[in-house]
Amino acid sequence: MSTPTGGQIIAKMLKSEGVEKFFGIVDGTYLQLCAHCVEEGIQMITPRHEAVAAHMAGAYARLSGKLGVCIASNGPGVANMLAGVAVENVEGNRVLLITSSRRTGIAYPDRGGAYQCFDQVGVIKNMAKWSATCAYAERIPELLRAALRKCYQGRPGVVHLDVPENLINGPCPAAPILAPERYRRTAPIAPLAEQVEQAAERLIAARLPMIHAGSGIIHARAFEALRRAAEQLNAPVTTSWAGRGVLDERHPLAWPMVYIEANNALRNAADICLCLGSDMGETDWWGKAPYWAKTADQQFIQVDIDEERLARNRANDLAVVGDVGLFLEMLAAALDRRSSDMDLAARKARVAELAALKDEERKKLDEMLALPGEPMISCQVPRICREAFEDDAVVVFDGGNTAVWGNFYTELRSPNSQLGTHHMGHLGAGVGQALGAAAARPNQPVYCLIGDGAMGFNMQEVETAVRHGFKVIFLVFVDKAWGMVKINQMFALDAVKEMFKTALGPDKKGTINTDLGEIAWDELARAMGAFGARAASADELRDALDQARAAGTCAVIHCLVNADAHMMAPGLLHFKAMHQEPAGE
Repeated sequence: MSTPTGGQIIAKMLKSEGVEKFFGIVDGTYLQLCAHCVEEGIQMITPRHEAVAAHMAGAYARLSGKLGVCIASNGPGVANMLAGVAVENVEGNRVLLITSSRRTGIAYPDRGGAYQCFDQVGVIKNMAKWSATCAYAERIPELLRAALRKCYQGRPGVVHLDVPENLINGPCPAAPILAPERYRRTAPIAPLAEQVEQAAERLIAARLPMIHAGSGIIHARAFEALRRAAEQLNAPVTTSWAGRGVLDERHPLAWPMVYIEANNALRNAADICLCLGSDMGETDWWGKAPYWAKTADQQFIQVDIDEERLARNRANDLAVVGDVGLFLEMLAAALDRRSSDMDLAARKARVAELAALKDEERKKLDEMLALPGEPMISCQVPRICREAFEDDAVVVFDGGNTAVWGNFYTELRSPNSQLGTHHMGHLGAGVGQALGAAAARPNQPVYCLIGDGAMGFNMQEVETAVRHGFKVIFLVFVDKAWGMVKINQMFALDAVKEMFKTALGPDKKGTINTDLGEIAWDELARAMGAFGARAASADELRDALDQARAAGTCAVIHCLVNADAHMMAPGLLHFKAMHQEPAGE
């Protein structure tokens, strides 16, 4: 029997881990890895830029619950991948990145003048959960097992293993391929039973409990368990931006993030909060007053698989290490045993009063839908899409103002059906996320609401979608500007325009480099083999969507929106306030 190559060993280990798809661009430096992955029946999906491979892997992982795997070749391939590493790690997606590096002996450290060589591990280790290189062929199985352990420890993120090209393509001592349960934890972490009982006791005794749900609910696939707990407690559920949609937003106990004032009111009224799998970060106002009740007025129970996440931004009254899904199952049993101890009638009355604020905010937002005119007001695009697509369609938000409009006018009705870069706000990532969504859920519709600035980062990937048969529909909001930057400049520069005569033009009414030229997105789509259409009104958009869905391929709809109205996205003042430090405890 011939000696295996390093790439063959890696491929067999990935197969043993249940990997079905991987994302990256082919290269000779890891030919043995690509060839043997395909030989093992693992599908290779190839974008046209390495960062997009990372976004595809991250979206695939979040939507499928499987490990997302991407690859990048030494030097420029890894350099291109860095933006994807930063985004997917910050967003908390379970991604394994395997890179090639130059042959052993000329790298780590660079011998001096080596071609396509830089300290790949040194750069990535500061961006990812874990990063290491392999100096010897016989250590490939050991280090890949270490990487896979890291993938499933704590909060998900990017884990990186760098393997020299001569070790991937050269001989590697044969090694047994171990089943995952023989080298890493495969069962979720169970919380302590006594802590679950303590949590149940506190929640039962509360006047008005609430639940705050983050991405941990998605990774634990705990959607039904969350709904059950909310109903048992009659506890309203708020979410982080990334956790939006973990509970159907039509549910009476769902408090969608877009109703900012209603969220603030609930978070101040509740006397106890059960926080599940959330960092309580900046977009959660750090859990601080005045957006949340002061710590003296509200008990806080936090549950997370990563102990380092507990009480980072808000003090805990009860800190629980464990899988949120298992915690909720155990909590449900504890609540069932003591259901008669809760005064649900009083809670329902309080919740009904607070729910009126949601209705008021929705009514005010929907007034925008009645505004006439051509081109469209931006809110019409997401609302028409919500009417056109099934409840379980995956929606991807990308852009500055476009992402805001999309979020505020898209009701999420199916768990884990939205993607975005809610922690990073990274333009252009949505293109790769949409393709990753199509790879994860080939039988579900996927559409992406994206600004023309954001689409410009990765427009070449329309061809990738066509080549791989991904029927993603991209709806490009065309305002021909960096809209969020433009509106900020208009306010910020208004008082000091005399200082910027040259930059703002002779009439001093301009902004600094915020305008973009026109791209005919429908024509660009057709040039790459996709379906292209153009819409400037609500009726035209409905017709274009019907045609796009019937085309049976990737589609791009050029959506001409009112540029002035587009700048005034809802909630911008709240968004600005979010970036200021809240008052305190």
